[in-house]
Amino acid sequence: MTLRPEYSLGHSEYNAFLFAAVGEEKIGLPLTVLTALTRLGFDPWLEAARLTDLPRETAARVFAVTIAMLPEGDWKASEAEAIAARLVNWLPRQSAAVIPSIKVAPGASGKMKSAAATWLAWGVLAVALLFLGLHFFSDNNLEVGRGAGVSTQQ
Repeated sequence: MTLRPEYSLGHSEYNAFLFAAVGEEKIGLPLTVLTALTRLGFDPWLEAARLTDLPRETAARVFAVTIAMLPEGDWKASEAEAIAARLVNWLPRQSAAVIPSIKVAPGASGKMKSAAATWLAWGVLAVALLFLGLHFFSDNNLEVGRGAGVSTQQ
């Protein structure tokens, strides 16, 4: 089964850089550049494009600062510059276009919101009718003709 476009990472010139391993985390899992940038709150593709536009040495120094902000794994903070120099070699020589955003068909999200609003309105109406009914039959006697205060004897 093919992934829908909005769930697909697509092909990017930055994939080699973004999926390169920074090192291993303390729990033994590999930490990729993509994961590291995401955890630090950066958009990975925009950051890769920004680093690509810089000279390699400058990009390595800038990225070393980013790596230094990560909690240490199987690397030490002092190794950040060497790791960054290794990783920026995976960047393309010139900046490529960032992965284009997925265009959603006009009205597609509006239909979903409209349906949810309709169901919500029907739900509120049902609850209101329930409370209204309980208010009118507050004596808990739902039998017709035998309400409170009505005598059947003559």
